[in-house]
Amino acid sequence: MALTDAIVEMEDISIEFPGVKALQHVDFRLFPGEIHTLMGENGAGKSTLIKALTGVYKIDGGSIAVAGEPRMFTGTADAQSAGISTVYQEVNLCDNLTVGENVMLGHEIRGAFGINWRKTNEAAREALVGLGLGHLDPKQPLSSISLALQQLVAISRAMVAKSKVLILDEPTSSLDANEVEGLFGVMRRLRDQGVAILFVSHFLDQVYAISDRMTVLRNGEFVGEYLTADLDRTQLISKMIGKDFGTLAALGSNRGRVAAPDATPFYSATDLGRKGSIDPVDIEVHAGEVVGLAGLLGSGRTELGRLIYGADRPDTGEVRIGGVSAEVHSPIAGLSKKIAFSTENRRDEGIIGDLTVRENLILAVQAERGWARPLSRREQKELCDKYLVELNVRPADPERPIKNLSGGNQQKVLLGRWLATNPELIVLDEPTRGIDIGAKAEIQEAIAALAESGMSVVFISSELEEVVRLSERIVVLKDHRKIGELVNGPDVTAETIVDLIATEGSAA
Repeated sequence: MALTDAIVEMEDISIEFPGVKALQHVDFRLFPGEIHTLMGENGAGKSTLIKALTGVYKIDGGSIAVAGEPRMFTGTADAQSAGISTVYQEVNLCDNLTVGENVMLGHEIRGAFGINWRKTNEAAREALVGLGLGHLDPKQPLSSISLALQQLVAISRAMVAKSKVLILDEPTSSLDANEVEGLFGVMRRLRDQGVAILFVSHFLDQVYAISDRMTVLRNGEFVGEYLTADLDRTQLISKMIGKDFGTLAALGSNRGRVAAPDATPFYSATDLGRKGSIDPVDIEVHAGEVVGLAGLLGSGRTELGRLIYGADRPDTGEVRIGGVSAEVHSPIAGLSKKIAFSTENRRDEGIIGDLTVRENLILAVQAERGWARPLSRREQKELCDKYLVELNVRPADPERPIKNLSGGNQQKVLLGRWLATNPELIVLDEPTRGIDIGAKAEIQEAIAALAESGMSVVFISSELEEVVRLSERIVVLKDHRKIGELVNGPDVTAETIVDLIATEGSAA
């Protein structure tokens, strides 16, 4: 495919903010009838490049051409008039309108007496049918359909606007596997119709399943453009993080290391359960051991993690800490027993966006001590100096509002918050969800180092490969009950877990 065939050509793009060179001499091109992924760590410049292409940011240097015509975008309307549409992670639709009204918003068919709703809904139905969404009723309220279908409605709206370029920014972050496949079906249909699609995702499995080509950025600079089929995952990750990926690959070297059978576990529970949440479970975690909780969405992973910590009060079961009977019925009780818990809901239950990095990091220590005994500024500084450096938080500015950090760095601050309480057991619920591969690698390395230092870890992740890579033992859950437990080793893979789930635990 010749360069002249490109629908989008961005050459030598540079954008600078006060004190920061966000993009430096970056090239990017996008062809009709392809799905192209933009890859890089948080802070690599992906969002900045997209905002330059969509008119949100004005470029300081370089040129943009669409369909061979030079363009200088001064706003999003300019980009839209050039045929460029964006569907964001947070669906930008109107819940109070119908499906059809959302599809045709701004393109309603008018008659002598205003909007002709019959013809407008007919046009909306044609647009939906064109994307294989004929089962959707244009007259039903948007609020009555799932988030996955709302994503597809947003794409339909972009196609009504005759978009030549469709940018999908993290569209799968809240979708399950079936919903992702439905979205991919629509993307393939649009690709076959000649639409150029720029797909942004942190999920490597999805990138390799759907992308034709990819462009890699690192630290605001262009690394390269590749056919997806020509670049394996190890090579991709190495290019993204700028170093050999062998360190992460070696994390699984301790898989299958099992505590001595007569060793007393740090934490053990018998028949731990909560009605309507999870059926009674037996579980134990030894010092220096990573125990993974694996299962599909809704399997009870998070519910079990919350019971271990005391975020939820169990109805049944006996808990022993260091071999001694204990009650862990509240978060304060959990902290007092040296158990910490990092939630999967980073935005709503983890960070407090308007507080600084320092204020977020010290929260758990302050809560444990009591608000009547505030930490001194010296103590706060010591905690920040320690964990911002150890966890490689970037930028390492304790006074920066945490909402201004990338997702990966927010996650590192949350990990630091709980490590500051000096726990002996830490429950990590989806600690790498929605963050770039570089930050993910660093957090996985940190988890392995914690276990190596003697800390007990309960690790929850929807990415089964991650669970297999890090865990010594894996508790498998399905439909809010434990269906099996695997001792990790060379013969245990993500497929092993999937097979166990599919056979209802008969192989356990």
